[in-house]
Amino acid sequence: MSVLAILNRPSQDAPAHAPGAPAFHFADASAPQLSVLDLGATRGDGIFETISVGYGKPQALEHHLRRFAASARTLALPEPDLDAWREAILAAVAELEPADESYAKTVLTRGIEGDDKPTGWVYASTSPDYSRVRVEGVRVVLLDRGYRHDIEATAPWLLAGAKTLSYAVNRAVAREAARREADDVVFVSSDGVLLEGPTSTLVLRRGNVLLTPGTGLGILDGTTQANVFRYAESQGLETGFELAGPDALTGADAAWLVSSVRLAAPIRAVDGVELGIDHEFTAALNAYLKALVE
Repeated sequence: MSVLAILNRPSQDAPAHAPGAPAFHFADASAPQLSVLDLGATRGDGIFETISVGYGKPQALEHHLRRFAASARTLALPEPDLDAWREAILAAVAELEPADESYAKTVLTRGIEGDDKPTGWVYASTSPDYSRVRVEGVRVVLLDRGYRHDIEATAPWLLAGAKTLSYAVNRAVAREAARREADDVVFVSSDGVLLEGPTSTLVLRRGNVLLTPGTGLGILDGTTQANVFRYAESQGLETGFELAGPDALTGADAAWLVSSVRLAAPIRAVDGVELGIDHEFTAALNAYLKALVE
């Protein structure tokens, strides 16, 4: 089952599509809804968030909304009306049939070229089954992202750190991983700094410390990573941010790619070199993330 909620006025800084109409309306997700002139389709000019829903409750909702607004500012999109988006998300989730795991995806585009009304919708559906990958893990390859680790400061116009609809590169690296008989990718900067996965945040463990790449690297502010750190701290582990190279990953005691929906996927191999999986910690962590209510 899928649910689609289309926002009437995604931003208070722009006109409503239908003045006086409700904040959103439900529509048929299987029927055409988007104009062929919408800049989200023709230019990838928009942003999105994917929110995990565990036992009917959106996870890290406020963090996702803050990141959504930050991405909009980076792209100079009209500021999202977070109250309207929150209402639409909760309504879409409530319409779903009961399931242990679902998700809600928010999308905001600049709208039809030449118009001044952005397009916004929430799509909610049951999640794929990731139970196997959470146990068996993923094989990753390290790929050069093609720019230095300080790109966020030196070239902000490249939109590093924003969650945009321009996903051609992320799809291309997935195909490259498959060609190399791997499941996923960890990006490395051109000057040799670990970054993130195409759709995930990298977390590694060294002894009793959980680490993730440092801030200011042009990577996403990980919503799931923040909750992973909260869980780790509740278990007596230390957490931190680190500017590190590939050796930190290949030499780690354990590592994960963490994201909404898939949650924590342990890394079992890096460029063909085996890496140990902490099955007990991974299982407990995923149980925590799945049941989290905020």
